[in-house]
Amino acid sequence: MALQNIGASNSDDAFYRYKMPRMVTKIEGRGNGIKTNIVNMVDIAKALARPASYTTKYFGCELGAQSKFDEKTGIALVNGSHETAKLAGLLEIFIKKYVQCYGCGNPETEILITKTQMLQLKCAACGFISDVDMRDKLTTFILKNPPESKKGSKDKKAMRRAEKERLKEGEAADEELKKVKKDVKKKGTTTTSKDVSSKAASTKKKASGSDEERVSPTHSHDYEKEDHDDDGDDDDDVQWHTDTSAEAARQRIQEQLSAATAEMVMLTTIETEKKAKEAAKANGTSPKSAVSPRAEEKSKENGKTSSTSSPTNVLKESIGKGIAASQLPGLLDSLPGSGQEKMDALFLALFDGVEKGLAKEVVKKKKYLAAVAAQGGDSQLLLLGSIQGFFEKSGAGKEVALVLKALYDADVLEEEHILQWYGNLKGGNKESKIVKSAEPFIDWLQNAESESEEE
Repeated sequence: MALQNIGASNSDDAFYRYKMPRMVTKIEGRGNGIKTNIVNMVDIAKALARPASYTTKYFGCELGAQSKFDEKTGIALVNGSHETAKLAGLLEIFIKKYVQCYGCGNPETEILITKTQMLQLKCAACGFISDVDMRDKLTTFILKNPPESKKGSKDKKAMRRAEKERLKEGEAADEELKKVKKDVKKKGTTTTSKDVSSKAASTKKKASGSDEERVSPTHSHDYEKEDHDDDGDDDDDVQWHTDTSAEAARQRIQEQLSAATAEMVMLTTIETEKKAKEAAKANGTSPKSAVSPRAEEKSKENGKTSSTSSPTNVLKESIGKGIAASQLPGLLDSLPGSGQEKMDALFLALFDGVEKGLAKEVVKKKKYLAAVAAQGGDSQLLLLGSIQGFFEKSGAGKEVALVLKALYDADVLEEEHILQWYGNLKGGNKESKIVKSAEPFIDWLQNAESESEEE
């Protein structure tokens, strides 16, 4: 059974955990009695955690046709002949309106009906409550046929097991595709090497063909060079690897920085000497007396600028110039200050001036945070401390849960470190805004852990 990610915005993510089966349709009947049967509507509805009658009714409302779902047989019918692509597009709109959270985009939501007969979506990850547009025709059907209450633990476990099986099937399919691509590449390299060897053999036969076409010593030397080049082509199959460890990356960064600073120093000294010589010729003084005061002034100015340049400014400049994420840990080690101060400087350099939509910016620049958090030790706790300090200074702590969830989904932060940081924070001050705003996400993490342990 082919699977796809839930939500069109997550279609390119190969590691997305929420998946659903692809829609399969079948045209039945003829003439006025022609109908479209959605074969796997029950499986799709289970993956979306919504009743199959909701999706079937939505298709009928949007297409202006009669629709019917039989709960006993599980058959979903829509009058008329409709293409699979059209129905799949309507299903994506249904997912955006009635499944995905309006805040974080997580499909793990629950439909709530308020006392004033309004529909809301409550996210189990970030705790955000989304208001559904009541002008849609499907809302009246949902109010008349409300969703069932929460299922028991056994049903939840069965659903999770089914999701795990679907994920395994998807991963197996991805691995098979990768193997096929590797086999195709290997076949291509073997064919090219055979062509090169055949060409080399033909040139040798032409060179030693007849007595009339004798070759001069220079030409024979050229053919020998070509043979050596052909032998060198065989080494193309060898794969060369570079050391990508953290220590090797730091050494490379320090070498590059030292080389760059040495060049800058040499250029400044050469320019000062030239200017000093020109001034000495004009004034008739010795070049040494002209060089020394200017060099002293420039050295003082350089000392002032180096003292005033903060780590945040240095990081901002390097990020603006396009520094690679793998080079950030080495740059942080070369900066002065404690580990928390360096991490605060990096977080401020990345997100300075961002007041709203910090979660989206975190997703855009997650590669820098992932490179720093992967250093081990207390790096993740330091990053959480920087997030806490940033929100305490800005005063906007409503997006704490969204930021934590974004970093958790991107595998930047792990559950153990998040729970440890929250425990320390809650022990210090239970009534802080950050504790209250992060509480829904922490509850979701703890519930997921307890349920997985029960399994």
